Amino acid sequence: MNTRSKVIATGVTALALAAGGSGLAIAGSGGGEDAHETDTSIAGAALGQAKAAALDHIGQGTVSGTEVGDEESYYEVEITLDNGSQTDVQLDRSFKVVSQEAEHGIEAGDNN
Repeated sequence: MNTRSKVIATGVTALALAAGGSGLAIAGSGGGEDAHETDTSIAGAALGQAKAAALDHIGQGTVSGTEVGDEESYYEVEITLDNGSQTDVQLDRSFKVVSQEAEHGIEAGDNN
């Protein structure tokens, strides 16, 4: 094999390895049962409105996470309560509360 052929073969091999590595990164980044979720945080003016609506509804705590396009609603705001527990507040596109769920899966306010 001459020098020019070796350079071309090396270049082709490097490209193939780079493409294969990218494919693995893409394949590893998604999947599973939650692959349809966007996992996108709320941003801009919507973030302030979503935080205010959720905190107003709960009456205490701090926002510890947000998500647009949640499987249960348009917006989800996760709030860490003063006692350390967490609850998720689901909001529609108009920032109206659709539901809230405590971390352990029981609707907040239920005593069962």
